[in-house]
Amino acid sequence: MTVAAAQQVEALRGQIRRHDRLYYVEASPEISDREYDALVKHLEHLEAKHPELISLDSPTQRIGDQPVPELHSVTHRVPMLSIDNTYSVEDLGAWGRRVEKLLHEEGQVKEAKGHARQPLEWVLELKIDGVAVSLTYEAGLLVLAATRGNGVVGDDITHNVRTIPGIPLRLDLDDPPATVEVRGEIYMTNSDLVVLNEEQVAKGLPPFANTRNVAAGSIRLLDPRECAARPLRFFCHGVGDVGGLGVASQQELLAWAVQAGLPVAPGTEAFNSLDALIDHASTLIEELHDLDFEVDGFVVKVDRFDQQRRLGTTAKSPRWAIAWKFEKYEATTKLAGIRVQVGRGGTVTPVADLEPVELAGTTVSRASLHNADEVARKDIRVGDVLVVEKAGKVIPHVVRVEKHLRTQRRKRWRPPTECPECSTPLVKDRDGVYIRCPNVDCPARRRERLRFFASRGAMDIEGLGDKLVEQLVARDLITDYADLYSLTVEQLTGLERMGAKSAGSLVTQIAESKAHGLARVLNALGIRHVGPRVATILAQRFPTIEMLQSATVEELAEVHEIGDVIAASVHEWLASAYGRRVIEGLAAAGVRLDLPQADRVMDGPLAGKTLVVTGMLKHFSRQEAEAAIRQAGGRASGSVSKKTDFVVAGAEAGSKLEKAQKLGVPVIDESEFMTMVGGEN
Repeated sequence: MTVAAAQQVEALRGQIRRHDRLYYVEASPEISDREYDALVKHLEHLEAKHPELISLDSPTQRIGDQPVPELHSVTHRVPMLSIDNTYSVEDLGAWGRRVEKLLHEEGQVKEAKGHARQPLEWVLELKIDGVAVSLTYEAGLLVLAATRGNGVVGDDITHNVRTIPGIPLRLDLDDPPATVEVRGEIYMTNSDLVVLNEEQVAKGLPPFANTRNVAAGSIRLLDPRECAARPLRFFCHGVGDVGGLGVASQQELLAWAVQAGLPVAPGTEAFNSLDALIDHASTLIEELHDLDFEVDGFVVKVDRFDQQRRLGTTAKSPRWAIAWKFEKYEATTKLAGIRVQVGRGGTVTPVADLEPVELAGTTVSRASLHNADEVARKDIRVGDVLVVEKAGKVIPHVVRVEKHLRTQRRKRWRPPTECPECSTPLVKDRDGVYIRCPNVDCPARRRERLRFFASRGAMDIEGLGDKLVEQLVARDLITDYADLYSLTVEQLTGLERMGAKSAGSLVTQIAESKAHGLARVLNALGIRHVGPRVATILAQRFPTIEMLQSATVEELAEVHEIGDVIAASVHEWLASAYGRRVIEGLAAAGVRLDLPQADRVMDGPLAGKTLVVTGMLKHFSRQEAEAAIRQAGGRASGSVSKKTDFVVAGAEAGSKLEKAQKLGVPVIDESEFMTMVGGEN
């Protein structure tokens, strides 16, 4: 009976650990909370009948029975240094140049000794607004958890950390290292804080101010049962010492962490250049509202550990990492109402009308609610008290509802089923969260299209402001882009705040915009998934509108950085009756629909070819090799795919070389590369 019970206990523990991993690490749970709780209850029942089978790493042993008398000090094996901060792109770039200079100078010394330099890659991670901790595992078992403290000495919080379900009590590894000190951030989600504050108020206790305060206070409690009642979570972002793990970079470390069953923050990516990282991060910041946890910036790291060691540290901070933070401001106000606005692509977005509140030096009276699903997920109702946040230059958004202040029943908000402007039935994206007005002639869509068309990044018609666009559409003077180019001074002079001089200046600006060329026009048209970079790539590959219109979806998708989704969107728009009408109208108005010769990719021996550089070259730095590719008419890429024409492999080439060989992509050495680009060897 004991043998059978032991087997059943181990099987249950294995199931529970598997479901913990699916939920906390892979974010793809297979069972409901109720089914999970039933597994734990079954295990508790068996262990109660057979106490000799209880082990410290059992999922039932997370919460101790007694509080600890006090928190004891712990000395970190490797100091937990703080990371320097910057709030500007300029300072981030300056830091990156210092790093490159230090590594380059050392690289020259190594080359003189016959060693090859290593390529430099950067890793971008979300900066979680939580509490830093270290976790020590011995033979795979969690034996110690500690706060950062002063970086050298922290507090022992093992009794509380064991209560956090996302932290494995045993690493999910067949052959765990003898000792490993994992580092990361303990945090709480906004939705969990909403529920916790409701419970606090129901008990007659004060609500918590924010998620970070809850996390910081909870992990220092003496009674683990109190900590267990607060739904804390954990993300791994590093280790104290990588000596025994056999990993060579931050990317490899995070892959090891996931394999071991440790949760890792989403959105982590590696880049060959700091400029590419900054471009990506600047876009990513607009999507942070989708996260249910607080982020106050990004952490940028040098990827390779050998380069990190060579860069070293100052007295307080590593030279190989920096926190790129943005100012965050929060305020509390009441939701007066929810309205919807229709964008140029037809997206219907709910907007919160707020009681005016001071936020980051400005008065805020509205905030984006992004989509109907987010309103439902956060359970936002008219009359609620909301926490509103503004981070950097991003427009304000709602962080959470202070549900504990909801004193009466309020109706759930229902999204509209018809367009508020043209009454067309709305449609929801397939497998998406957005609802859209499909009517391309919707007055709201027309206004927003014209506003974007005239914006600085598009056709740059400075005098065509929002108020003027509204008047032009309301009076039916403009139905689409081409109508702009037939406007007269007389028509404009009759509009509000438009004198003869202003009208004449605007007509001149509109006429001058005709010469901007195909790339600017493609961006200005507002085709879904097409921004300035994609527009430029398409225009360089198909330098006339006729060539672009005749391209198939497959031909579009073959263009580097385009892919199937963008290709389908562009092809569908160009082939539609509306798209053809717009292009014909612009052509008739005399708008230039080709790429100026000066902007075209120059011809050369690598014209139309995509190359990837990997490893260390003797005569080129990575940047110099990629510049040579572009000068020869080719395209330099940072990743290998079936569309890659050649991989240039130098000394100590790694995974990119292996991928090229697996895909059958031709591999050339530096000598062959120099011949290709017209250099001497």
